[in-house]
Amino acid sequence: MGEAPRSAGAPPAHFVTGSTLRHVVVMGATGSLGLMAIFVVDLLSLLYIARLGDPVLTAAVGFATIVQIFAVSINIGMMIAVGALVSRALGRGDVGEARRLAASSLVLAVAASALVTALLLPLLGPFLTLIGASPETVPAARTFLWIALPSSLLMALGMGFSGVLRAVGDARRAMNVTLAGAAVTALLDPLLIFGLHLGVEGAAVTIVIARLAFAWVGYSGAVRVHRMVARPSLPAVVADAGPILRVALPTVLTNLAPPVASAFLAHVMAGFGTATVAGNAVVDRMVPVAFGGLFALSGAVGPILGQNWGAGCFDRMRATLRDAALVTGLYIAAVWLALLLGRGPLTALFGLSGAGADLLGFFCLAGGAIWFFNGLLFLGNASFNNLGFPLTASALNWGRATLGTMPTAWLGARLAGPEGAMAGMGIGSALFGVVGLVLAFRVVGVLERREVVTNPDADTEPPSEGQGRAPSQPTGTPLQDATSDP
Repeated sequence: MGEAPRSAGAPPAHFVTGSTLRHVVVMGATGSLGLMAIFVVDLLSLLYIARLGDPVLTAAVGFATIVQIFAVSINIGMMIAVGALVSRALGRGDVGEARRLAASSLVLAVAASALVTALLLPLLGPFLTLIGASPETVPAARTFLWIALPSSLLMALGMGFSGVLRAVGDARRAMNVTLAGAAVTALLDPLLIFGLHLGVEGAAVTIVIARLAFAWVGYSGAVRVHRMVARPSLPAVVADAGPILRVALPTVLTNLAPPVASAFLAHVMAGFGTATVAGNAVVDRMVPVAFGGLFALSGAVGPILGQNWGAGCFDRMRATLRDAALVTGLYIAAVWLALLLGRGPLTALFGLSGAGADLLGFFCLAGGAIWFFNGLLFLGNASFNNLGFPLTASALNWGRATLGTMPTAWLGARLAGPEGAMAGMGIGSALFGVVGLVLAFRVVGVLERREVVTNPDADTEPPSEGQGRAPSQPTGTPLQDATSDP
């Protein structure tokens, strides 16, 4: 998939020196810009559909989004695995291993995406009905997904390339990957939906073209510029499958938990009528726009932790977690204020009324508190996935999606309607968010103690610029320790 590296030496491990706060802010900010661009145009796409004046179509796109999240979650899990493995290899100074792992990971990511798409397409009708789609909503949602869902393979490639770019510290080009998709969407959505009168089908076609741009820009940065993806080979993919899947499978399992929680919440909301479903669809699209920085921040923390673990810089790993938690709090404060001030105009913009308007207004009032704790959980999960404890991330995410969502959302709905369901979900988020961050610090301590026990003379101070060292592996490799309990 790529040519030989330009030089025999490994690219410098950028994150093992300099201010950890600066690394967190730069990687998080650039990631946020790219993600926010995608999410903003995604929200605009829903706005265009809402402007067609049919709440059924708005609800259909909302349900289709929930189904797509399952496929996207697979891609995110594979992207995290790519970033974790490549950044760790670069921290050790082994560029050859990094390039080979990148190539093998991308092949497996596309294969996984193809398998998920093949499984979902024949089951769209029953699945949409299961999560609460009404008979009049299902046909439009199914049409949208038959067009958009196969392009998940392109997204798998684009996200994989983005993971490689983040692993090498090229925040700008990683940002450009998502900006490319956002730009295409912003240009084509109004043209296809209104200009060519394609409606829901036009929105789906736009997604396909945007993901093609997504993959091409990622390829240009990871392969043509950095040459960090080797030419894939079947023997290498087979040999690397074990280490990759030991990170990817628990990570994918982790990322499947949020869509399960969303699907359950959508099912609960469906019991309150079409207006509530439309309001919930708007909230679902607004969440990544408002809090997309948290997704980007957790993605930014992973490579920083991975490189510093590879170099044995445990104090810098703790500093990275502290800095990321601080940035999370400041970010939430700013976004929450914006939501509080904008709840009236947002309700009018999407033409919501009645129960849908009430739900959006409640989200603007309470969303900041809910998502602060979600942000802490994201940081914890990023740590577990990149430091050899992905099963811990899976346990916490599934705990939040089940024990932290289902009983509390159900009870909240019975006591206070749709707003109560949303508040109930927030209560579970608070508990699991705090536990996640506490355990993240504990994981760093576990890794440091292992290093001291197996290599008493090891120096855990930051190495000289561009240099790293491999931490000792007391039980084989970090990946073999992935099932350990922190």
